[in-house]
Amino acid sequence: MKLILSDKAINISLPPKSDIVHFDLSSLNIAQCKGCFGCWTKTPGRCVIRDDATKVYPLIAQSDQVLYISHLKYGGYDSIMKTMLERAIPIQQAFIRIFQGETHHVQRAVTAKHATIIGYGDLAEEEKEIFKRLIARNANNMSFSSYKILFISESDIDYTVKKIIEEWGK
Repeated sequence: MKLILSDKAINISLPPKSDIVHFDLSSLNIAQCKGCFGCWTKTPGRCVIRDDATKVYPLIAQSDQVLYISHLKYGGYDSIMKTMLERAIPIQQAFIRIFQGETHHVQRAVTAKHATIIGYGDLAEEEKEIFKRLIARNANNMSFSSYKILFISESDIDYTVKKIIEEWGK
């Protein structure tokens, strides 16, 4: 399965009968994580908040290809994408493992994924470097077997996403 998460509406058409799922996060009702850890203790693997995030995070876990599209702020994801990724904590367990000499959470049946992350906005070089470091750190926790980061203008989003979908079809 392939998953596209965007922080805004994008003008794309998915191939018929494809295994691509797209969520425009700005159109969903996704509350902020409460930090209660209920997804680890009360309802393991399931968030206790019943909103649209519960439709998204299981697909993050199952996807072998992901495309995240986010406006960048101060070298990080904008709030819509950041909120969704924080709400995906149920796909991890409370247990810790040593991975490449660092401590990381054990994943719950998470498929290794190839990730493409599109960052858009009026970005300074310093912000781009901060975002590259953030993604490199996240890659270990998000089961990225590989990833690439694209910095583009907002006006190029639709074209870039269409090209990525075409590549996925090959």
